[in-house]
Amino acid sequence: MPINLSKGQKVDLTKGNPGLKKLMIGLGWHVKEFDSGSDFDLDAAVFMLGDNGKCPTEKEFIFYGNLAHPSEAVKHMGDNLIGGDGSGDDEQVFIDLSKIPANITKLAFTVTIYDSDVRGQNFGQVSSSFIRIVNEENGQEMIRYDLGEDFSIETAVVVGELYKHNGEWKFNAIGSGFQGGLAALCGHYGIEVA
Repeated sequence: MPINLSKGQKVDLTKGNPGLKKLMIGLGWHVKEFDSGSDFDLDAAVFMLGDNGKCPTEKEFIFYGNLAHPSEAVKHMGDNLIGGDGSGDDEQVFIDLSKIPANITKLAFTVTIYDSDVRGQNFGQVSSSFIRIVNEENGQEMIRYDLGEDFSIETAVVVGELYKHNGEWKFNAIGSGFQGGLAALCGHYGIEVA
């Protein structure tokens, strides 16, 4: 039975599961029924951060244009261009905790709306967003965080973070929105956008 989190809650991952190494992070969403004139394309991304809260290089920004970190600690399964039909994960990321480089102390999981400014779309038009953490080795869902309907004009959301504290990995349910889409998130995490 997974632990259901509320915004701001933190939970230990590895302390009670000492052998835990491989995780599947599933992100999902549902687009509300209305017509904005174009399809929604939501994109999950992972920012691998150092102690300063920034990505050391562009290689630590894992998204549809860079699907895996060289360490193989983080692997994105690719962009689901249609997603949002409400049936399970829309995008998935695989994490190997044993391969995360020593200079990385936090993984931020984000979702953005592709071309949101051009298409006039925002997270007020998205519902049932969630993140879930599954122990890849036994298929057991450990943690689930349903974001609720707190958003209106935001075009990017930091869903949650895996972070290292005293040698153990924990998860923090964040659920905070940004305006400015992926570019705003990249700026926040120290990635320069052309």
